[in-house]
Amino acid sequence: MTIVSLCALTTLWSCSATRHVPRGKYMLDDVSIEISGDKSVSSHDLINYLKQSPNHEVLGFWKLQLGTYNLSGKDSTKWYNRWVRRMGQAPVIYSQSLTDASVRQLRLALVNRGYLEAEVTADTMMMPAEKKIKVAYKINTGEPRRIAIIRHEIPDSAVRKLILADSAQFSIHPGDRFDRDNLDSERALITQRLREHGYYSFNKEYITFYADTSEFNKDVDLTLTVRAPRNSANKPQPADSTTNHNIYYINKVYFVTSNSGYNSSSDIAGDTVVYKDITVIYGKDHYLKPGILQQKCFITPGSLYRASDVDRTYEALARLGILKSINIELVPTGSENGRHELDAYILLARNKKQSVTFDVEGTNSEGDFGFGLGATYQHRNLAKGSQLLTARLRMNYESLSGKFNGLINDRYTEYAGEIGITFPKFEFPFASQSVKHKLNVDTEFALSFNYQERPEYTRIIAGAAWKYKWVNRNNTRRHNFDLIDINYVYLPESTLDFLDQIAPDNPLLRYSYEDHFIMSMAYRYYYTNKRIPSSLLRKYTLQPRVYTLRASVETAGNLLYAISSLSNARKDNGSYNVFGINYSQYVKGEVDYAITRNFNQRHSLAFHAGAGIGVPYGNSTVLPFEKRFYAGGANGVRGWGVRTLGPGSYDSRNSVTDFINQCGDIRLDLSLEYRSKLFWVIEGGVFVDAGNIWTIRNYENQPGGMFHLDTFWKQIAAAYGLGLRFDFTYFLLRLDLGMKAHNPATGQERWPIVHPNWHRDATFHFAVGYPF
Repeated sequence: MTIVSLCALTTLWSCSATRHVPRGKYMLDDVSIEISGDKSVSSHDLINYLKQSPNHEVLGFWKLQLGTYNLSGKDSTKWYNRWVRRMGQAPVIYSQSLTDASVRQLRLALVNRGYLEAEVTADTMMMPAEKKIKVAYKINTGEPRRIAIIRHEIPDSAVRKLILADSAQFSIHPGDRFDRDNLDSERALITQRLREHGYYSFNKEYITFYADTSEFNKDVDLTLTVRAPRNSANKPQPADSTTNHNIYYINKVYFVTSNSGYNSSSDIAGDTVVYKDITVIYGKDHYLKPGILQQKCFITPGSLYRASDVDRTYEALARLGILKSINIELVPTGSENGRHELDAYILLARNKKQSVTFDVEGTNSEGDFGFGLGATYQHRNLAKGSQLLTARLRMNYESLSGKFNGLINDRYTEYAGEIGITFPKFEFPFASQSVKHKLNVDTEFALSFNYQERPEYTRIIAGAAWKYKWVNRNNTRRHNFDLIDINYVYLPESTLDFLDQIAPDNPLLRYSYEDHFIMSMAYRYYYTNKRIPSSLLRKYTLQPRVYTLRASVETAGNLLYAISSLSNARKDNGSYNVFGINYSQYVKGEVDYAITRNFNQRHSLAFHAGAGIGVPYGNSTVLPFEKRFYAGGANGVRGWGVRTLGPGSYDSRNSVTDFINQCGDIRLDLSLEYRSKLFWVIEGGVFVDAGNIWTIRNYENQPGGMFHLDTFWKQIAAAYGLGLRFDFTYFLLRLDLGMKAHNPATGQERWPIVHPNWHRDATFHFAVGYPF
């Protein structure tokens, strides 16, 4: 009913779409790009060169922001009209000068791509009665020019040798299209290689490409030249100059811990400390020890200048949480015995030492409301070595409806706490300082405690961990290696028949819910191509495709099993134990891939695929409950609440607390989501989700849950829905409504999409951030 009302209101808005268009003007209603000639040229690649575009359309037809703007009156002095206009978007008034500029920009873009004979025209279609106009840009690309031969004119023999030695890495070759963007990229690559061999003052402006073109010949003869360096007056030298480019070495390295008022041309006042091969100049606060700064510095006095050493220093220092900003300046000091040298000034600014953050999450699973509250405290400089102390507290609650006779709890609650210390260096017994310097790794020690209340039992999970993690400078690639992760699971209270109920004829399955011990090792990898705007990066531009890859592998119990076997330990009910408690042995792997196609600043299409499998072996025949997969929820198949889907065709209507059995050893997730900016901070989403979980063995208490290669596809659940997101820049609140489309559970409506039932099929989700 709400959607119908919105559509009706939009229709009324469209009737007055031009109410704010001045007399004698036209609203730009539509823009199209028509291309003939080379079919490889896409209109999507050229649309960003347009100087004027029509009002934003939601779902490709709904000008919601324009309609919002048109709800305002013409009196701009009234607060209501101003407020509505800020929420919406004014009509785009057609401009002939901007259209002409778009024609020029489109042709220039094509010429830069090698289409020197490209023709661009703009046709307009006016609709005087509606005060609207449409513009169609017609492009004839013509045939592209291609590179026939590449020559090199490099008077500096040392530079020539380095460039030609890496000729196999050239990005342009004979036969390639004469694309000037590719030529510019080649200039940048050559410059990067030279700056790795001491050529500090070299930049890509010294590299020039000369193209010999002919009107009647589509081939281009290309000549790469490298000019001589500028003279002492910073002026270009003649083209035939034989002056060589200088190679630079590092002279001294200075750390300035408070860079306010710094000027490289004057002396720096402060408390000076010389430590090994660096000099630290402190301000009022000696907040970092010289040892940690020296360990994070890869710019070494006496060494050849390398741009990668500067980048590694940036990357290493950026991992010190106490630092807010880092800036490295290299200052030439002249030449000593014919050798040119640089002084490095590493300027630091301090971050806040302490911070507290809070988060909240809400759910509604078939009328059972739930919420989660969390708080995190951080101290970023515990012992003046940028040690990071982190303490987290979290509480989750979910109401449960139904009868609870014979049960010990009438709700789902969880209290969790964790405390950890992260050292910004590699910590391992007997590791040398040189090893710690080479390995740009953080070391974390952590303790955790988790108290859970379920209707059938109360459980405590305690843990300890020793972990390593490292990231690159732009935080696009992350590695996490858990050297050891210990978890002890203890059930102090449960219903009298709890274990007999969940595993009446499978005593080995009881292990998942009895006291047990897990000692695991894991590796996790994360990679994304998403560029994050910052003061260290250039102006942010929209990325057409943003993708993310997450992968992990975890194994447990192997060391304990080897010790038990070698020591001829006794088995208890077919399993070894440690301290009288059975321990788990398994291997588990997961992979998730997500890609977002950004059509423009307001429209995007996101896709996610994920899979995982866990296999118990040796000392175990079933995965521990907390290591098994579950389906549904705000980040899964959103037609179901969390832990209410699967495994396989399992029917979960046996009892209100049957989510205990709704876990598995295999998972599959697929999602497709269209996202569109609506107005103000509000964004809309339309999504389709699919997936499920399965078991790798036929457990009696999970009938229909086992994975079979020839039938699993029939058990893939599907959901669809709508969402609203509130993007406040620094965080995003998400409200999703999911509806069941295909339900694989035995005895339930197989295709709810045909006969939808609001009470049965709808699930609301409230969460923070995108689902993927």
